[in-house]
Amino acid sequence: MSPWRLLLTRPEEDCAALAQSLEVAGVASSCLPLLAIEPVQLGAEHHQRLAALAQCQAMIVVSKPAARLLLEHLQQAGVQPPTTGWFTVGEATAAVLRSAALKVSCPAQGDDSEALLALPALRQAIAPAGARVMIVRGVGGRELLAERLAEQGASVDYLELYRRCLPAYPAGMLMHRIQAERLNGLVVSSGQGLEHLQQLAAADWPRVARLPLFVPSPRVAEQARAAGAQQVVDCRGASAAALLAAVQRSAAPAS
Repeated sequence: MSPWRLLLTRPEEDCAALAQSLEVAGVASSCLPLLAIEPVQLGAEHHQRLAALAQCQAMIVVSKPAARLLLEHLQQAGVQPPTTGWFTVGEATAAVLRSAALKVSCPAQGDDSEALLALPALRQAIAPAGARVMIVRGVGGRELLAERLAEQGASVDYLELYRRCLPAYPAGMLMHRIQAERLNGLVVSSGQGLEHLQQLAAADWPRVARLPLFVPSPRVAEQARAAGAQQVVDCRGASAAALLAAVQRSAAPAS
């Protein structure tokens, strides 16, 4: 049995799946979702962009919630999506789209924006002059994809389908959970997840920040260190396999 006891903070469904994967590998965990997915009400602009997918050379779907909501809205609107030109950051999101018989490309190594931008298939898709790209995501978020694609001559639009909210928890709950379950590591899956962790910790953040913190990318690692996290482990990916590999190569704190 691994000496690690991790706090998982992904959205509820993903948190449960991750906990199960870790349990099989002998890693104990506790779920405290810090990202709740709230679908947005679609307006005329959303419907215009759903219809515009057929004119895009590349459609980038950044998360599983985005993929699920997109398929639901396409079905409700009676819009037939193009079968090719789909891209995702990770394999899990690709699997959602492939369930609708869409052909999806994603990086074989690394599941972040940088890995996707380096994907030859995406570079080929946006090579034609005036190539159009639709990024399907939640409201707000990182602009790196759009900025880099625009630098390469692509015209980029967003189709934003949900908001990420911090669930309501009692004050002090985070520290209480850590102490009661003797947790010795924290896991966040995004920059916003880290922000919500800090927000929930509130006055307890200096103590929480002493625990090892597993993050999915160099960008979030930099953000965590800037926020005062003292032991940051970059998993180089957000998948269960990437987390497990990082856990297995990291020494747990002494009890």
